[in-house]
Amino acid sequence: MNFSTFAVSACAVTLSLTTASVALAQAATPARPAAAPAAPAVTHGPALANVCVVSIEAAIGGSTVGKYVDTRMQQIVAQVNAELGAEKTAIDNEAKTLDGQRTTLDQSALEKRASDLQVRANALQRKAQQRDREVSATEQKAIARVGQELEPLIRQIYQQRQCSLLLQRSAVVIANPAMDVTPQVVAALNAKITQFAFDRERLDQAQPAAAGAR
Repeated sequence: MNFSTFAVSACAVTLSLTTASVALAQAATPARPAAAPAAPAVTHGPALANVCVVSIEAAIGGSTVGKYVDTRMQQIVAQVNAELGAEKTAIDNEAKTLDGQRTTLDQSALEKRASDLQVRANALQRKAQQRDREVSATEQKAIARVGQELEPLIRQIYQQRQCSLLLQRSAVVIANPAMDVTPQVVAALNAKITQFAFDRERLDQAQPAAAGAR
């Protein structure tokens, strides 16, 4: 058996930003995306009175606090990857050492060390899965916080612009930019909050507390 092979394959530990982070990063583009170069210029009809359009994703992604959340999430993911990577390197090195000692160790000692190494690899894989859940929970909580700050601002701007109907931009094929209140929402959010402290959620700490509450 090649112990290096089984140890490495047993633990895929590198996390990536979740789908929500990718979407948030993509949303950090200007509120009015440029048309494709080959597309002809669009001539809009008159803006409909009291009909407004907003992109919540672009408002969050284009805001200072949204960009802060994205940057902070990247930092958290890097910290997790460093933690898991160090453990994976230790397991890999032990596997290589054990692989080189196959001809010098007796069979029972070899099997015992191989079994112990597999236990460590399995534990690391479980930790990686938990860290992935923690990163996802952290991001969801952070974006929910931004959403809480955003909701009253949308209502405020809805009233200021005397909107009678507010449409989500993703549900609209095309609309007169004069009806888009997203830039105003971004400006209001920037004036209200630019960042807030948050760290990775610790599910291993939350689970015993939840169990004790039963």
